[in-house]
Amino acid sequence: MKLGFIGTGALTSAIVTGLKSLDGDPVSVVLSPRNEEIAANLASCYPNIRVAADNQAVLDDCDTVMLAVRPQDAHQVLRQLKFRRTHHLISLIATLSREEIAGLTAPASRVTKALPMPMIARRRGATIIYPPDRDMTALFGGLGTVIEVESSSEFDALSVVTATYATYFKYLDTIHRWLKAHDVPDTKGRDYIAALFMALGHAPETAPDADFTHLAQDYATRGGINEQVLNELTARNVFDALAESLDGVHRRISAAGAT
Repeated sequence: MKLGFIGTGALTSAIVTGLKSLDGDPVSVVLSPRNEEIAANLASCYPNIRVAADNQAVLDDCDTVMLAVRPQDAHQVLRQLKFRRTHHLISLIATLSREEIAGLTAPASRVTKALPMPMIARRRGATIIYPPDRDMTALFGGLGTVIEVESSSEFDALSVVTATYATYFKYLDTIHRWLKAHDVPDTKGRDYIAALFMALGHAPETAPDADFTHLAQDYATRGGINEQVLNELTARNVFDALAESLDGVHRRISAAGAT
């Protein structure tokens, strides 16, 4: 398979890195030169990667192309390009709807939206795909979990979850800072927190029939310290505030997709 990329940022780098870790090197890659440093670094690190002269050269050379430009640049970049009906375009531009991408890339007849995670570089995490697409499910399935969705509204709702990455790390940072304030060495505290939460991340797999409410209840022993922290944060409306933030992100994504 030959796969082109228009836009060569961190997400493109993560996808290419993950693909190049697969046995047999099944994908050759053609990169746009939009970020010369990242493109040149990838081409020097892995076989079967070529940096094209420009974005149009990527389209001319590839039938399957991932669109990975920044949302604020998408209209300007895509309008300058000539697409073929035979192009299969995979948009990684979260805030542009599939219909909007299709309008900008006509006459390309096959447009898929995908939302991979940066951890795809290590073949971990999940990728949302809309609409279901056998080829993209096979491609991203080698790099982690694939979640196929049937509607743009479902895609938008799932996309909101990706807005919680920084908050998750700030949560861990708060715990880490507390440990350092109580004389736990920096590295020791970080290693313990990382190992602890990596193990907790596997809890849904080990209890597939339990929802997150029941998992919280299972870990909140009556009268115990987990129950204490949970109750205190609940009383301070921390989780209500989180839900309100998710609502705000959803409105932003939905409004962007409707324009």
